[in-house]
Amino acid sequence: MRNTLRVLRAEHKLSQADLAARLGVSRQTVNAVETGRYDPSLPLAFGIARLFGKRIEDIFLPEVEQSSGLPRQ
Repeated sequence: MRNTLRVLRAEHKLSQADLAARLGVSRQTVNAVETGRYDPSLPLAFGIARLFGKRIEDIFLPEVEQSSGLPRQ
């Protein structure tokens, strides 16, 4: 899953540690979400969206398969 978390964090001038503290997670979790190595739980995704005043689908974007145009499972 792709996401715009790094961009949003930079726009709000937050470090990974600052964002992690606000969300109640580790800096490593924020880094893993930003780099696409970890898909956040639904409660964490809602927390991120609420913090930035966005909808979850405005931040987290499914990767689309080239052949079908459908989100990859």
